[in-house]
Amino acid sequence: MTLTEFNTLPPAKAEALLLDCCGCARWAAEMSALRPFADFNAVFEAAVSGWRTFEREDWLEAFSHHPQIGEKAATGSESHRRWSEGEQTGARIATEDVKTRLAQGNRSYYDKFGYICMICATGKSAEEMLAILDQRLQNDSAQELPIAADQQRQISRLRLEKLFAGERSS
Repeated sequence: MTLTEFNTLPPAKAEALLLDCCGCARWAAEMSALRPFADFNAVFEAAVSGWRTFEREDWLEAFSHHPQIGEKAATGSESHRRWSEGEQTGARIATEDVKTRLAQGNRSYYDKFGYICMICATGKSAEEMLAILDQRLQNDSAQELPIAADQQRQISRLRLEKLFAGERSS
């Protein structure tokens, strides 16, 4: 999609596309309302500005739109499911032992923090994700939420880049 195409979409369609990038409805609505964007950098600046205003509930809403590490997205648009699957390629090709340990770590993380473990999985092996998960299980809640939020921001930025891939190729 190009920025020109995005800028002219009806608000509900723009919000739906933005929700594929970050699952917080408030953020998607605010981003849609800021259109038209002059250029690609303006999109990212607006996204960052919006994320700075997030409360805990906004982050949790965004996290809830992701599958756990090693799982496939069961909901969302075709783009969302495809992006999620591509991001977690490393987990899909893991050994059964690592997959089992990821599932156990996911359960422990959710039990401890009340939300799924957010890891920007792009380019990471299952073993790397498992090591990150194990390390982050040592955090307390006050330490962990900002780390998880930063991972969400990284994922969202990559997804915005994917959404506007047509902008860079035109």
